[in-house]
Amino acid sequence: MSIIPSLFGGRRSSVFDPFSLDAWDPFRDLQVPSFSNETSALANTRVDWKETPEAHVFKADLPGIKKEEVKVEVEDGNILQISGQRNIEKEDKNDTWHRVERSSGSFTRRFRLPENAKLEEVKAAMENGVLTITVPKAEVKKPDVKSIEISG
Repeated sequence: MSIIPSLFGGRRSSVFDPFSLDAWDPFRDLQVPSFSNETSALANTRVDWKETPEAHVFKADLPGIKKEEVKVEVEDGNILQISGQRNIEKEDKNDTWHRVERSSGSFTRRFRLPENAKLEEVKAAMENGVLTITVPKAEVKKPDVKSIEISG
């Protein structure tokens, strides 16, 4: 009997094939806490944020969600919050589920906006499952420069 399988905790299907060893998994006995559906819905809400010369533009992928199920809010302190609810599909007693990978539950994403954001002019639109939020930027004031005449 070979000593290698006992070192790594796996078994070989063939003693002569070094690649037949089942890999040792250091995380096999690690207990991972289960996350609620709310957390997985949050993790699956993907958002892109780009800055243009005129505005900050956010795009969130929200497939299968109606615009009535999404809230876009601006809180004090320049916080943009996107939240909503992904509903669970209704089950029929005759249905047999083989796999459930799409998350359901509530989701929330928050972003701190820069000070040059015009919070009163934020616009949002939803098209083909993509939420687009446009936050216009205020013009940066150039400091007034006053020339001082040098005497002497």
